Amino acid sequence: MKNPVGIKTFGAHLRHLREKRGMSQQELADYADVSKMTVHRIETAQFSATLDVLLSLTKALKLPLSELVSIPGLEEVD
Repeated sequence: MKNPVGIKTFGAHLRHLREKRGMSQQELADYADVSKMTVHRIETAQFSATLDVLLSLTKALKLPLSELVSIPGLEEVD
């Protein structure tokens, strides 16, 4: 994994978005058509999500991809 801090921060961001919507990991997984283990592994930084999974998560969370990947706490590198 080339960006472990970013992956960990993204996982926390995803968890926050999911919890803000009152969803369990299983509910998010069901709506996104991925496994609960996939959601768990993303949230705990054990897995780096593919674009396909990210797009499925955006549909399930009903938000644009740009909002899903706008991770608070990470500074852009020039």
